[in-house]
Amino acid sequence: MASLSPVSLSTSSSETSIVPSIYRKLSVLPTVVVRSFPSHTIKKSRTQIDYVAYVQPHDVNRPRSSIRSTSFNVEGTGSTTSLDEEVIIDTSLTEASIKLPLPLFETQSSSSGAPTDDSASLSIAVIGATGVLARKKIFPALFALYYSGQLPEKIGIFGYSRKKLTEEDLRAIIAPTLSCRIDHQENCEEKMDAFLKRIFYLYGGYDNQEGMSKLNTLMEEVEGKFGANRIFYLSVPQEALIDVASSLSEKAQTQRGWNRVIIEKPFGLGSFSSHQLTTSLLSNFEEKQLYRIDHLLGRNTIENLAVLRFSNLVFMPLWNRSYIHNIQVTFSEELGMQTSARYPKGYGILGDVVHSHIFQTVALLAMEPPVTLDGEDVRHEKVKVLKSIRKLGSSDVILGHSEADSGSNFKDMENLMPTYFGAVLHIDNARWDGVPFLIKAGRGLKKNRVEIRIQFRRVPGNIYHKDGGGHMQDLVTNELILRDVPDEAILIRINNKIPGLGMNLEASELNLLYKDKYNVDVTDSYEQLLHDVIDGDNHLFMRSDEVEAAWNILSPVLSELDNNNATLEHYEFGSKGPDKAGNLWAKHGVKWLDDL
Repeated sequence: MASLSPVSLSTSSSETSIVPSIYRKLSVLPTVVVRSFPSHTIKKSRTQIDYVAYVQPHDVNRPRSSIRSTSFNVEGTGSTTSLDEEVIIDTSLTEASIKLPLPLFETQSSSSGAPTDDSASLSIAVIGATGVLARKKIFPALFALYYSGQLPEKIGIFGYSRKKLTEEDLRAIIAPTLSCRIDHQENCEEKMDAFLKRIFYLYGGYDNQEGMSKLNTLMEEVEGKFGANRIFYLSVPQEALIDVASSLSEKAQTQRGWNRVIIEKPFGLGSFSSHQLTTSLLSNFEEKQLYRIDHLLGRNTIENLAVLRFSNLVFMPLWNRSYIHNIQVTFSEELGMQTSARYPKGYGILGDVVHSHIFQTVALLAMEPPVTLDGEDVRHEKVKVLKSIRKLGSSDVILGHSEADSGSNFKDMENLMPTYFGAVLHIDNARWDGVPFLIKAGRGLKKNRVEIRIQFRRVPGNIYHKDGGGHMQDLVTNELILRDVPDEAILIRINNKIPGLGMNLEASELNLLYKDKYNVDVTDSYEQLLHDVIDGDNHLFMRSDEVEAAWNILSPVLSELDNNNATLEHYEFGSKGPDKAGNLWAKHGVKWLDDL
């Protein structure tokens, strides 16, 4: 318990105050005279600060009575607060006052009573605070932002779930997941303690309407009377999302600032459920409030796509069908993942990776220059690309399954979900007509690799096709490779003369390896995307029309899966994937240049 707090003495003629100015006065009727004793606890609800005082009549010979506290008006604010302990009062007096701690976000007042800082506070509520995602990703990302000074000083973080925990329980769960990887761990323990003290917890129960109403009350108590902005991170199962979001909309939005809602993928479990989810969300929120998050889009490689395209003159005139032969997008993971258990009614890797990450990557690669870098301008161009992508037919797709996904034998075909997706996309517009976009996304493969490979056309009439002795030389086509995993890098493959006599050429790489060039810690993708939400930058978050357009591309494939007409090619765990994938690339005149 905190040490004894000074209190304010008041009579009808004068007031003697020995309380610091960060406390605000409460008018209490009938009056009492307040003296400090280590007796009863008077505390402002949910501020986590306890102050001890004993309340008794000014004249001990006068009669006394005791009451349990009710609501007290806070002078100059129009709001109320309450005391939790018994207060002894003298009904014969007329006026008295006590002073209590301000809400967490209220700032020190000047002698005139005017606040010195009326900037809006920020409250971040993590709905599903005890889940794996919240514990391992969301809270650590928030702490990283707090530690690096990227969160406002007036920040409160609220955990909400159906587990009966105390705030100390939640802090104990979160603390081991936090690390100070920035500034060589300077002031790490101090920063961690300060962050944990800003975490509150609410048991939401099983009535979302009631739970969200309680959450709103808690947030208002912590925010105080000034402007308040709120972010709600909905880390909840798909089946609970609509009810949680509608209850939040009705009961927990602030009226004193903006509200933003983060929604985790998958964005529906197919076209129909996605449409239902979007309809429900837009009936409760404006589009600008919605942030559909995919952590794979928070990687620096994705952010760098537009930078490379639109800030380097060397690439801008080449970025079209006249110079680019094909584009290859690879997402490969060694480890298997139980996608069927994670999304039992979904479509495996199609809903988890392809619908959002892969298609968003293609849209950023292929879009026209946006008018500005404003999020809506970028989204306008992305959705144009998505609507121009031809629907996938069965001849352009290879679906596969690795036994490592389910741990069962391969005989139960009806319950299998795709763990591999190979496809050739065609964009029917003037810039990309005839250029195949090759997609390889899979789990349980040979290597971890995430990269984009742009292969340019061969040099027409190349005069170096023979060496000095008249022998044919195998010249490579130029490539631009944007690698995210392993070891983020930008590589350019060129043909280069080998030093010495004669005219012998070989393929060489010009490389920018990030770990050698930049001595900085890699920002986690959740950290990047949460920072974007706080800033209101939505260009890496899918808009409703983008979600619909992406599902529309996949609709023929999903229909085949729904009707059990799709063929899932078996591949061994740790292999390159289904053998038939190579035939798909060859059919389109492309050799997959990766060794996966």
